[in-house]
Amino acid sequence: MKYKFLSIAIFFLFSFTTTNKINTYNSKVIYSSALSKEVEAESLYHKLNCNKFELPNLNCFTEALTGFYELKQKGLIEKDIITLIDFSLSSNVKRLWIIDLATNSILMNTFVAHGMNTGEEFATSFSNATSSLKSSLGFYSTGEIYNGKHGLSLKLDGLEKGVNDNARDRGIVMHAADYVSTSFIKNNNRLGRSQGCPAIPEELTPQIIQMIKNKSCLFIYHPSRTTSSKA
Repeated sequence: MKYKFLSIAIFFLFSFTTTNKINTYNSKVIYSSALSKEVEAESLYHKLNCNKFELPNLNCFTEALTGFYELKQKGLIEKDIITLIDFSLSSNVKRLWIIDLATNSILMNTFVAHGMNTGEEFATSFSNATSSLKSSLGFYSTGEIYNGKHGLSLKLDGLEKGVNDNARDRGIVMHAADYVSTSFIKNNNRLGRSQGCPAIPEELTPQIIQMIKNKSCLFIYHPSRTTSSKA
């Protein structure tokens, strides 16, 4: 009987040790994979064909690209295009980029508005709540085109639970606005603000919407929040 208990004890000890080794190995694999994606993103960043546009912030681009790969693998997005919005920047600068990963080039860099309750010149407060009149951060999949009160518009589906997944119910869409212009900035010392939508310049709206419609990746960045999960 004594030897039987000893054998059982040795078995459980071996199992525990083996499990710990497997968990440690898996953690190293996950860490290595995440690290390799960051290295890949940085490498790609330095090879971007900017087409005379300003480059986005490296941290913003890295987070966007890492999420893009994950979402593409899950089938939540289909196109090799990322629309990147950096809400850490002043609304008086061009803080929206459209990047074609198939050609590794920037297609567009322009102005974009944030929600009226998100901040004045700078975006500082974000929400997923209905009627908050605030912008929501995180990853989105672009939806279908429609004609609404702002004319040609593009529906958006938030892919992060509790962060932006109320986007469609809130009516958060990409649309044109006359307050997204250099003339508005000149007269008001800041860009105009939306009801939470990423509003864009009127003259560029048809071109932008055609570029990014139907399940491309849109990412809204702010350093106050580290994206830890995607849908």
